[in-house]
Amino acid sequence: MRLADPSHYMRPGLLQLTALPPLALYLHLPWCIRKCPYCDFNSHELRADGARPMQWLATQDAASPPPAAHAEAPGALPEQRYIDALIADLDAALPLIWGRMVHSIFIGGGTPSLFSPAAIDRLLGDVRARLRLEADCEITLEANPGTFEKDRFRGYRAAGVTRLSVGVQSFDDAHLKALGRVHDRTQALAAVEEAADAFDTFNLDLMYALPGQSVAQLNQDLATALALEPPHLSVYHLTIEPNTYFAKFPPALPEDDIAYEMLDRITAATGQLGMTRYEVSAYAKPGHACRHNMNYWQFGDYLGLGAGAHSKLSFAHRVVRQVRYREPAMYMDRALAGEALSQDEDIRRADLPFEFMLNALRLRDGFTLLDFVERTGLALSTIALKLDQAESKGLITQSAGRVRPTERGFDFLNDLQALFLSDAS
Repeated sequence: MRLADPSHYMRPGLLQLTALPPLALYLHLPWCIRKCPYCDFNSHELRADGARPMQWLATQDAASPPPAAHAEAPGALPEQRYIDALIADLDAALPLIWGRMVHSIFIGGGTPSLFSPAAIDRLLGDVRARLRLEADCEITLEANPGTFEKDRFRGYRAAGVTRLSVGVQSFDDAHLKALGRVHDRTQALAAVEEAADAFDTFNLDLMYALPGQSVAQLNQDLATALALEPPHLSVYHLTIEPNTYFAKFPPALPEDDIAYEMLDRITAATGQLGMTRYEVSAYAKPGHACRHNMNYWQFGDYLGLGAGAHSKLSFAHRVVRQVRYREPAMYMDRALAGEALSQDEDIRRADLPFEFMLNALRLRDGFTLLDFVERTGLALSTIALKLDQAESKGLITQSAGRVRPTERGFDFLNDLQALFLSDAS
């Protein structure tokens, strides 16, 4: 579908937003060398005959293992056509964000590091020509260790990327193979060292509670990661998501009490090195928190461009969600025709408290009550009773107009967030 006329979004409504939140830009580059068996993101395998989505559940059976490391070379990326589509998509969306400053850009995937530095340079140049970026705009690019050669990361830095996020997941070859990653320990170490050499700030992704993983093995992974001195560490519990290979053929994962012990080890070890757990899955040294992700958690606005990308945009009387077409070939065709949207709808007033809490309660510092009013356009009375319920359960504290999750609230975050679900059907 085409974007509606801007006046459609400015019409009267039930909300009263007195100010617009900060705006970020998300650019989705959807291709990977291999589709990991745990991944439920909108990512598509590059095949030798071109860019096609991999249909795991239709083609695999119990005798078929996850993809092995050291996969064959991918098919050709449609770099220029895809960037043409992204920019056409941006051009169509400009009337909705005209005049607003962009404070961060995140290039995610998929595996964006499959795109050449020259392609990223062109993409960011075209974005800069159309949007007002803050002078110190954070520009993050996701990269995987199996998709770079020497000086590739320096090429991204020269293109304008300021922050790299390296998807290591593990430094153990057996666990990397079980996860279907296309790199090994040696490549992971080389990639992180190259990132540290090319960037002032970078992130390292690590997963825990992996198939067959012991606490001792997690300790070794963690020690290796921290020895590389990343300014930022994102840590994720391996979960079995619907519509993935692991959902159909689930591996044996560590028991919950072992997983909790692993997380405790991570929090203790990072704390000893001066890293703060500022978000439920993120640890950072002072000054290195991810501004783009902070904007998500603070219920800021973001324009998402690319196959399957989501947007959340605020207007004076409504908050809007948009979704782009998921399949890359269809997305390119539709975006180039000015019809990239597959969904465009207002967030229901009754759902806004949960939407806000789903994000804000992930932060160690929580949120101010003024944040809630400004970002949702709702009165505090809409959440007062549920805040009291959460406090009585020991899940939050309330002080001086700020709400913070407690340690118990962090441990039982899903239960805390669920308190704010709408009672309306």
